[in-house]
Amino acid sequence: MKKLGLLPKLLIGIVLGIVIGTFRIELLTRLLVTFSGIFGSFLGYIIPLLIIGFVAPGIAELGGKAGKLLGLTAGIAYLSTVIAGTLAFFSASLILPGIITQGRETVAEGLAATPYFELLIPPIMGVMAALVTAFMLGLGMAAIKGDTMLHFMQEFQQIIQKVIETIIIPLLPVHIAGIFARMAYSGEVAETLAVFGRVFVLVIGIHIAYIVFQYLIASTITKVNPFVALKNMLPAYFTAIGTQSSAATIPVTVRSTKNNKVTDEVAEFAVPLCATIHLAGSTISLTICAIAVMALEGLSLNFAQVFPFILMLGVTMVAAPGVPGGAIMAAVGLLETMLGFTDGQVALMMALYIAQDSFGTAANVIGDGAIALVVNKFARSKEV
Repeated sequence: MKKLGLLPKLLIGIVLGIVIGTFRIELLTRLLVTFSGIFGSFLGYIIPLLIIGFVAPGIAELGGKAGKLLGLTAGIAYLSTVIAGTLAFFSASLILPGIITQGRETVAEGLAATPYFELLIPPIMGVMAALVTAFMLGLGMAAIKGDTMLHFMQEFQQIIQKVIETIIIPLLPVHIAGIFARMAYSGEVAETLAVFGRVFVLVIGIHIAYIVFQYLIASTITKVNPFVALKNMLPAYFTAIGTQSSAATIPVTVRSTKNNKVTDEVAEFAVPLCATIHLAGSTISLTICAIAVMALEGLSLNFAQVFPFILMLGVTMVAAPGVPGGAIMAAVGLLETMLGFTDGQVALMMALYIAQDSFGTAANVIGDGAIALVVNKFARSKEV
């Protein structure tokens, strides 16, 4: 099992949960539901710590970077992320009503699997308080240029990443199994699975459309052939699908970017920076999945609700942990506070997002190459 990736484990969890719930094995279903309740409570506790642990040092390190092109690169990356989320919202709003015609129906039997007991673990602060604290600490560390606090926050970041890698990610398939066992027990699972497949196809389609859009824009600015540039970036794309981590793909992304005649200096600066701040693919996935999960419940989201969520995603996911599912972990707090997600909806969101996480990461990575092309153009013009 250790050699299996997160996605196969997640799929095994979904299948086992459905089997246990469908055959109405009450003991196992209630055990899984009990575990899911405790795990969800712990997840709520760790989210504010995750935000502080990753956003604060991420902002401090960005503020401490030298180079004239830092602001340009960060600005383009953030703008790309926001445009991607906006495109995803309008695409999902047009297409999803035809995919999800109504919310899940309540079964006639009305069966519900209740936990044996509950264990509440209250968070030490709210999500918005954590965001404000992270901003204050990050900007403060960048302003005073001190090392003591930064080193402390970097070690704190490593602790939180260890918690994610050794506790949350390994136990996430069990949590998802509990959610699907509860749904199968009460008869709600069929519509959910049908929607999962359709939404997956929609997400991948929007990824591809946005990737082409990025390279068409980059080619307009730089006069390169967009399809040749895309072809040169394919090794990075497929590597990212395998690693599910922008950070782990950096060496291949840098090499592919240089093949597009980007200078060594720009490639080695822009690609690692974008690996932590450019998450257009992940934002597309999160936005579409969020709308789909709400639609499953018979609810809808308007642009006034989703746009602030997209704006905050671009900040909250800065320096998101370089592990599979890192973006969704960083976004959980925003889903709960800004979009009103319940624990069950968050769990569904995790399952739906992680199922295509590798493609979102690949879209992030190949987009980094387009940004590097634009930054390289501006760098050359400044030299002239």
